[in-house]
Amino acid sequence: MVAKYYSQKEGLQGWRKRWHEIIFEAETPEGRLFDVWLLVAILLSIVLVMLESVREINEQYGEWLRYGEWFFTLLFTLEYIARLLTVRSPWRYAVSPLGIIDLLSILPTYMSLLFAGTQYFMVIRVLRLLRVFRILKLAHYVHEARVLGTALQASREKIIVFLMAVLSLVIILGTIMYWVEGPENGFTSIPRSIYWAIVTLTTVGYGDIAPATPLGQFISSLVMILGYGILAVPTGIVTSELTHVKVKDISTRACDNCGAEGHDNDAVFCKYCGGKL
Repeated sequence: MVAKYYSQKEGLQGWRKRWHEIIFEAETPEGRLFDVWLLVAILLSIVLVMLESVREINEQYGEWLRYGEWFFTLLFTLEYIARLLTVRSPWRYAVSPLGIIDLLSILPTYMSLLFAGTQYFMVIRVLRLLRVFRILKLAHYVHEARVLGTALQASREKIIVFLMAVLSLVIILGTIMYWVEGPENGFTSIPRSIYWAIVTLTTVGYGDIAPATPLGQFISSLVMILGYGILAVPTGIVTSELTHVKVKDISTRACDNCGAEGHDNDAVFCKYCGGKL
């Protein structure tokens, strides 16, 4: 019986195959309905977390909000268990990106029993809304997301070099401003001066630290102008890689072995675990 259920060639059988189609697939009416209701539940649970953070609402309806949070947490816990039971390799699904997100979406409520306030991290559930691309069959958007991801991966070495150069620059600028302005003008240490350099170079400009001497203001002007040019560099790097990226179209099928998605339309085996699709 175990070999029948877990055979790579035969795939899932019986009730596990049926429930896998409902939970993981969106091609059937039942699967589509399941995912739509799942998205509704995710949205409602996130709204409850947000409402609980409003003091006036929490004072009047805090107990009911917590009941609602536990209701959705138990619901998502049952759904997570069902996903593990309806794949041939539960461990592969558990350590997959979607499996980790599913687990993290239910852990905060249980952790709140030991650490107060951790239930607010349930907003991680918003990441599960990415399933809407599969539910609405927006495969084109999934394709574009893969193109962007591939471009970012291809340009990671250039971006790392760029970030190291920026880090070196803000350390030098922070040290110079510490020497020019000094503690009397708010630059009480080199780390605090580096913080000012980062805020100024990124053109955020909080204004909590500002140079008071003419030389410091002149350096600040140069840093702000330099910031506009620096911000354009990562965009150019990624854009250059985008022009060379070629990604195949993908299907909405989910592997019944590990639950992974994002397979090519002509794929016969899962590219993550090797299971037959």
